[in-house]
Amino acid sequence: MGVYVQLLVTMIEKGKYTFPYACYTMSSQEKHAFCEFLVDLKYPDGYSSIISWCIDVQGGKIYGMQCHDYHVFLHHFLPLSIRVLRNKVCETLIELSSLFRELCSKTLSVDILQFLEKSVVLTLCKLEKTFPPSFFNIMVHFLIHLVDEAKIVGPISFDVSNWKVPS
Repeated sequence: MGVYVQLLVTMIEKGKYTFPYACYTMSSQEKHAFCEFLVDLKYPDGYSSIISWCIDVQGGKIYGMQCHDYHVFLHHFLPLSIRVLRNKVCETLIELSSLFRELCSKTLSVDILQFLEKSVVLTLCKLEKTFPPSFFNIMVHFLIHLVDEAKIVGPISFDVSNWKVPS
């Protein structure tokens, strides 16, 4: 039937079953290594706020980051720190991160946008193979349209000095 053998429920004893962890689930050691890496990460002053203040190493949680911190985390820190996960999940999340990094770069070329248009579909297919259907909502579907919007609007600019107030 095409069912993954490693995901089958096994009976321990009569009436008791064990459910295997999914491939994207981190063990407590992996969570600890992931958070320790982020706490020990060094980056230039002013690049991001102090992300180590937002990490609970013992609980294995990240909380309280600002919008820019999430942006920097998704673009730069996640591909470095996610390597504690298994290869399939790691590869897919790194592809997603590089997609966002390319879309938010200061310059865009038509060739890169055409490549991203094809690769975003493959990345979403890999995400669908890895994560459960409850992961997917309209925001995940929105990824398909981001490349088209970048073709229409152009690169994203955070330089507010060039903004014009309509009169």
